[in-house]
Amino acid sequence: MELDCRRNQQTRSLSQCLQEQETNRRRKSTSDMASCCISSIIPIVLFPLVLSCLICPARSSESDGSTRPENQTLLAGRELQKLRKIREHLKKINKDAVKTIQSLDGDMIDCVPAHQQPAFEHPQLRGQKPMELPERPKGHREGGMMEASFQLWHLSGEECPEGTVPIRRTREEDMLRASSIRRFGRKGIRSVRRDFTSSDHEHAVGYVSGDQYYGAKASINVWAPKVTKPYEFSLSQVWVISGSFGNDLNTIEAGWQVSPELYGDSHPRFFTYWTTDAYQTTGCYNLLCSGFIQTNSRIAIGAAISPTSSYRGGQFDISLLIWKDPKHGNWWLQFGSGILVGYWPSLLFTHLRDHATMLQFGGEIVNSRQDGFHTSTQMGSGHFSGEGFGRASYFRNLQAVDWDNSLVPLSNLKVLADHPNCYDIQGGVNNVWGNYFYYGGPGRNVRCP
Repeated sequence: MELDCRRNQQTRSLSQCLQEQETNRRRKSTSDMASCCISSIIPIVLFPLVLSCLICPARSSESDGSTRPENQTLLAGRELQKLRKIREHLKKINKDAVKTIQSLDGDMIDCVPAHQQPAFEHPQLRGQKPMELPERPKGHREGGMMEASFQLWHLSGEECPEGTVPIRRTREEDMLRASSIRRFGRKGIRSVRRDFTSSDHEHAVGYVSGDQYYGAKASINVWAPKVTKPYEFSLSQVWVISGSFGNDLNTIEAGWQVSPELYGDSHPRFFTYWTTDAYQTTGCYNLLCSGFIQTNSRIAIGAAISPTSSYRGGQFDISLLIWKDPKHGNWWLQFGSGILVGYWPSLLFTHLRDHATMLQFGGEIVNSRQDGFHTSTQMGSGHFSGEGFGRASYFRNLQAVDWDNSLVPLSNLKVLADHPNCYDIQGGVNNVWGNYFYYGGPGRNVRCP
């Protein structure tokens, strides 16, 4: 018997059934459609019905290809491959520990033998051990208002043994938050203030250029700015820069940052960074690749800072000194009143093997414009520079290291903000703070739409 909906009422019922199932195919299962089809006809049309009902789910699958078993298998395979790559990468950066300390904020701090830290995976550093202590710059005096116990994990009361370095453990979930495995632990490509507005990275900085620099020093007060989007960050740091602003840019960086993508929370954290090709394929944050060599057993790079400054309340600042050791040429990082953290080997760099050509100090945020308007991510305290001490963020006692390995005041410090209606900066000089500036802001506001 031929099914013809123009002549057969029973076939019209089948057609109505199929039409109804087509309308609701995304909410009903294949078994529901078959049941409806079968209940709508008499046994004599059983074979054509089975044929038609088999077509129903086929059309549904074609309209939503992701539900096909082969596509689900493909997606599962890709996820499995990604997870396998993540675990392989974790083996490279998470080293065997002689002791592990649990921090109150959930971090796991691994005490790793100093000669087994990630830096010594670098082809030119393999088999080496940390260098002897550097020659300190002349004129160095006590810096920030803190000692080595400025991080949350110290509240556990435990320490790493001598001969080891504390390394914040990276977890699978940390890497899964990244935009890609390749970009994990790296900044966006435009992360230095140039002479023009630079992409989605916005800055409020003080800087000097036009000379040969062998180091930089500053004290920075620490805040916990609000970061409103998962792929944005807010940081305050020192940049030591050489090369052009093309693909050969070399930078050494250190400071504090809030980065939910990198760390999974909103704590301000002590960080380091380096690159030799303008943030493209070289360098990374902290110890997330081979590069920076840590020598200190009390400071975990990437760990949360505590306490922090409060609005109209107590102010907490950290002092950072980066300088080039005149004996071996490595760039060392000192924290506070003489605590050596470690160094960047000179062999990592091209232009910075000699000296820096620019020093920058200040704040940086990422403005993703995810909702079509400027981000509300804060810089510094989240308040404009005009509010002054106790309300706005500051850098104080800015200095450079000259060719003679001497700390000297900055000459001709310039201040600049990409978007002064969103984040601004005001500089000054006095007898107590030397060269200083206040900076920061709330991001989106009536003058910053």
